[in-house]
Amino acid sequence: MSTRVLTAHIPEELAEKVDGYAKSMDRSRAWIVKQALSNWVYREEERIRLSLEALEEADRIGTISHEDMVAWANSLGTDDELPPPKPRRP
Repeated sequence: MSTRVLTAHIPEELAEKVDGYAKSMDRSRAWIVKQALSNWVYREEERIRLSLEALEEADRIGTISHEDMVAWANSLGTDDELPPPKPRRP
């Protein structure tokens, strides 16, 4: 696999922590940074995937307005409890 060098200015305190983890794990600083960056990219890709999935779901089944949810929540435990709101399609 081909590689590229990325350069970033890191606050001294963070760089010292990276150095400490690298030493305690008997790994290089580059390995620690590559692991951290790989994990961040994975989480971002997952966040985007889940967001798109949620938007598709909302388009498919609809959404519940904030006002309807607040009214329902405020009615809980009262003599006039409302039924749970149902999603409405846009």
